[in-house]
Amino acid sequence: MIIAGYLASLLIGVSLGLIGGGGSILTVPVLVFLFGIDPVLATAYSLFIVGATSLVGAFPKYRNNEINIKTAIIFGVPSILAVYATRAYVVPAIPDELFVIGSLVVTKAVMMMMLFAVLMVFASVSMIRSKPATDQEEGEQDFNYPMILLEGAIVGVFTGLVGAGGGFLIIPALVLFSKLPMKQAVGTSLLIIAAKSLIGFTGDLGKQTMDWTLLSSVTALAIIGIFAGNLLSKRVSADSLKKGFGWFVLVMGLYIIIKELFL
Repeated sequence: MIIAGYLASLLIGVSLGLIGGGGSILTVPVLVFLFGIDPVLATAYSLFIVGATSLVGAFPKYRNNEINIKTAIIFGVPSILAVYATRAYVVPAIPDELFVIGSLVVTKAVMMMMLFAVLMVFASVSMIRSKPATDQEEGEQDFNYPMILLEGAIVGVFTGLVGAGGGFLIIPALVLFSKLPMKQAVGTSLLIIAAKSLIGFTGDLGKQTMDWTLLSSVTALAIIGIFAGNLLSKRVSADSLKKGFGWFVLVMGLYIIIKELFL
């Protein structure tokens, strides 16, 4: 299982490199089911792994002028504040045992895995139904500030609760509300994910006991994977990969729901 976990760590980075997202959806299940990490701690680990990997992946996007710094700041600030507050104050305040339904005891760990599984299902539907990416003509940006700020805060809360980067939410928001071309939306999303995930992770420092050896190993493999994904993305259709990956994520999400509720 450990070897499978390390191989899956490569897949996290490959996914980010190939389709600009999706890797964070894999991280928590990999940590929980393959490495045996507690779900609450796994969401903290996921923030560091996804944040560090996205930061490395953002550098080539920046060199290719595929990151819009102004948009990253406007969207990123409320998102960063929300994810830090969620990790530092909301998650520790959630009781270990929430409620009981018959013989089912709903704990904090079960609740977080269920939230994550529901997020996986929504993310998978978004990837399966996505239309082929087409770049619009780049003109003068027209910011919908209220919607960008609101979306940033909402994504930040979700990121804090489940440890996922939320790229499938960020990219459509950047295209719709910031009028970014798709390539810039993907690159800008990576920078936003990196900033909010890494800063959100600091909210757990001192509250959790970290296995830095495991954390650094998984992160290093994911970073190797993102370079491999960038190379593969030049040879393989990203739209076909996104749909295939979407079906994989859907199956995993449904499996987690069934496992947590019935097994």
